[in-house]
Amino acid sequence: MQITIQVKGMTCGHCQEAVKEALVELEGVHGIEVHLDSGKVDVSYDDALVTKAMMTEAIENQGYDVIS
Repeated sequence: MQITIQVKGMTCGHCQEAVKEALVELEGVHGIEVHLDSGKVDVSYDDALVTKAMMTEAIENQGYDVIS
């Protein structure tokens, strides 16, 4: 499956890497593309192993806000 998550607060390469690293640690996440200019994060994942809520929590634990 694929989902696009809108993230508020990403402003630099460090932000981009922090979000990417938080998501890649979740079992079932296969691909991540972070777009700083739009604040969007495209995630490819296995919905049998990971949920949007789990991804949201991982991003928010890095100090960013997920916009529903």
